[in-house]
Amino acid sequence: MSSAVVPAQRAESDLALRHQLANMRGLLILSMLMTESCDEEQILRLAASSVPSVARCRAEGAYLIEGTWKAVQAALSDPVAREAVTTQLAALGRNGGPVRLPGRAWSWALPLGSVGSFVGYLLVSADEKVDIPTEDEKFVLHALAQQTASALVNARTHAKERATAAELRAANESLGATVQALKRTTRIHERFTQVSLADEGRDGIAAALHELTGYPVAIEDRYGNLQSWAGPHRPTPYPKDPPARREQLLRRALREGRPIRDGGRMLAVASPRPDVIGVVALIDPSATAGDQELLALEYAGTVLAMELVRLRSLAETELRLRRDLVEELLAGTDEESALARASALSYDLERPHWVLVLEGRGRTQDADMFFHAVRRAMRASAVGSMLVTRGDTVVVLADREVDWEAFRETVLTELGGGRCRIGIGGRCDRPSEFPRSYREATIALKIQRSARGPDQAVSYDDLGVYQLLGEVEDPAVVERLVRRWLGALIDYDAKRHSELVETLSQYLECGGAYDRAATALCVHRSTLKYRLQRIREISGLDLTDPDTQFNLQLATRAWRTLRALRS
Repeated sequence: MSSAVVPAQRAESDLALRHQLANMRGLLILSMLMTESCDEEQILRLAASSVPSVARCRAEGAYLIEGTWKAVQAALSDPVAREAVTTQLAALGRNGGPVRLPGRAWSWALPLGSVGSFVGYLLVSADEKVDIPTEDEKFVLHALAQQTASALVNARTHAKERATAAELRAANESLGATVQALKRTTRIHERFTQVSLADEGRDGIAAALHELTGYPVAIEDRYGNLQSWAGPHRPTPYPKDPPARREQLLRRALREGRPIRDGGRMLAVASPRPDVIGVVALIDPSATAGDQELLALEYAGTVLAMELVRLRSLAETELRLRRDLVEELLAGTDEESALARASALSYDLERPHWVLVLEGRGRTQDADMFFHAVRRAMRASAVGSMLVTRGDTVVVLADREVDWEAFRETVLTELGGGRCRIGIGGRCDRPSEFPRSYREATIALKIQRSARGPDQAVSYDDLGVYQLLGEVEDPAVVERLVRRWLGALIDYDAKRHSELVETLSQYLECGGAYDRAATALCVHRSTLKYRLQRIREISGLDLTDPDTQFNLQLATRAWRTLRALRS
């Protein structure tokens, strides 16, 4: 009998060995499949589905040390049950061991670990005691768990490598984009630096921005007037916003401190000083300009601000030098020195000049407004560029003779209404003659002022008897003439604060016409008659006598001339 048992035992042992070898081959194939996978979920599903093929039990799920459950079966579907098992697993350590699962005769936590790594547990169970795995099956289960752990570690390693590679690619792409952006920024900087160094001005700024962006470019002054254009499709005439909208747009741009969109344009404001504003406009009706175009626009605005500062500084310096030269010419200066300074300003002082003294105001009391209106009128009338403010007047050195009344109207136009009267001195052929012409222009203005007539441009050469009286070398002679014919009236006016001399002067200038004289004096006709009667009584003169009228008119004009000279 024993001899029969031995072959049977050997056959059973061979069968178990073949079965174990088959399981090991299956594990090898499974290991290859797991190793090729980079998906943790797939690896755990493969492991769980392989458990029944290598042992008489099932997989209940996998617990990973991150605190997550995978491939969970019915026994672990209840959160309370999972929590209880999690507590047991925490006490097992990395070697695994038995655990208690509700309704299971046997449960085991297989450690998911490989060399140097531990990722969690694979839980297996059997319903009946007869299904509890044998030692050989437990060995295979442990091998399966080890292969699963290796596959999980491998998948995680690959995932990290892929993430690292993706990060490197993203970093390289970002670095490449940064390098390209830096190159474009450097090109923008170099191009505008070239514009500044070459002193290309507003035209150069517009051309550079068009070259860098491909968009048409406009440079405008504060009021929307076109200063420079680069690119195709220049509009003619150039459109301008109403003043109120323009100011609102500038305030918004200055407040935001960066380029803003205004319809089909992107605008950058250059404002190095509160009173100096320029605008760079990128014509972009399709709104396709990107960050690089906006960066170039900002650079253009900065360079334009520097250009505006330079231009304003040059203008102020030249204006100051011209003003100083005018002051010295009016006061009298060395002719050689004056000619040298004028030459340095590229100004021809050796051609004929006329000194003008202008007095006026706009609708508001703003002296600067009147000064700038005169300067613009000089430019419009092409009479030179030399002027200076003296007290309440503006003194102009005109380098050619024009219709002075038309020039006065141009000043009023530039002023936008108001008042303006002009005294024009005689012609100057040499710098040394400017003081004389200035004195003549001042006399012409003062006589006009004292005559209370309408504002006009009065030339000293057209003053007639006033010119003759003004050029008398001894003013005492003129004074005696005035006292001889008007002394009593002058004394009466001084004592009573009346205006009998002025009344007589206007009456005579109007040729004895009552209505015209009353209008000029702004009094009623009866008031004029009363005053004339008082004049007859005080002076004892017959105002109807032609000789008396002549002498009185000469005396009143002499009186005005003396007043002008004394003031």
